[in-house]
Amino acid sequence: MGTPPRYSSTGMAENRLDILKNLVAQNASDSFARYGLAMAYASAGDHAQAMEEYAKLIEINPKYVAAYYHGGQALEKIGKPDQAREFYRRGIAVCMEIGDQHTRSELEAVLDLLG
Repeated sequence: MGTPPRYSSTGMAENRLDILKNLVAQNASDSFARYGLAMAYASAGDHAQAMEEYAKLIEINPKYVAAYYHGGQALEKIGKPDQAREFYRRGIAVCMEIGDQHTRSELEAVLDLLG
């Protein structure tokens, strides 16, 4: 007889976060798993931890352009607009390098809104 499952008010979200943490622990260079973990932290409202994961993701894979958008959003939510601007600018430069006009336009739009 094993340990009964742990339930909480967050239920599924907590389980998803644990699964993603385990996936990243098993393969720290898995960009997709790390992005999922960052997004799960953001969904849970832990924007500081999400930002840490976006930063690690960009270290591993600097061309993962979605991380610049969502990382900038996380920085804004934790009250760091100057760092968010820089994050967006870095993402725009990467988008220009790889020819991703769609993400570039999204990053430019949020940068313009931030001022």
